[in-house]
Amino acid sequence: MGTSITPVRDVPGSPLAWRSSGSPDAPPAVFIHGLGGNSFSWEPQLGALGDVRQCLACDLPGYGKSAGLPGTLPELASLIADWIGGLGRGPADVAGLSFGGMVAQHLALDHPGAVRTLALLDTSPAFGFDGVTTPEEWLATRVSPSPAAVPPDTDRVIAGLVGPDCPAAVRDDAAAVMREVPPATLAASCRALVGHDTRDRLHQVGAPTLVMVGAADTETPETYARAIAERIPGARLVIVPGAGHLLNVEAPGAVNDELRRLWLSAPSELHGTEVPA
Repeated sequence: MGTSITPVRDVPGSPLAWRSSGSPDAPPAVFIHGLGGNSFSWEPQLGALGDVRQCLACDLPGYGKSAGLPGTLPELASLIADWIGGLGRGPADVAGLSFGGMVAQHLALDHPGAVRTLALLDTSPAFGFDGVTTPEEWLATRVSPSPAAVPPDTDRVIAGLVGPDCPAAVRDDAAAVMREVPPATLAASCRALVGHDTRDRLHQVGAPTLVMVGAADTETPETYARAIAERIPGARLVIVPGAGHLLNVEAPGAVNDELRRLWLSAPSELHGTEVPA
């Protein structure tokens, strides 16, 4: 996905493996992928932003080269917080897409000291935010009770997620990554996702926050992004014309520019702080 300018390398680890670019002496930026992704989903960011950050894109449990299965969103947030703490370089600039954006919300709320800045891309403040979708109906379309079930048509799924102008190569790369997600991992992630709801807590986020959404995103549309931005004090909302749900690979230039702006405009001494309810 995208052409790397900064060299990218795989880093084995337990319980998280990750991909890294940039100097290990630079401030860390952590990227959390979506439901059908892995660390490779952030290749356009790792390739382009390693000049200003050590970019670290993790494989969540069960994805890519990380063992195990995803737990609840707070459990995943705790895992990420421990990983950031283990880097030993203070809080990280955190970016999350879709499911990863939900994990990032819990990270900023439950472990504010781990988060220097927060970027939430194509994500939601709560499952069922449309007021129509129920957990049972949604899970029935994504989690099969039969291990012999036919796997989803990933090409069709990706085509329904991206904007109409998304290049074929980007669609193909995203579908290839999605095909690598084991069914048990996808099922565990889906069950974790339906419990998501941070609406009553988002006002507690103290980190400078960027909220981005593709104007053509039908999975977590603009109304979702606005609801997040309105609840987080001082959050900046950016809507990208023509892009769909996989914003960071559909419009990497816009995403990278906004991430640089967020990271470089925040005070260098900024640390995550607890904000009272």
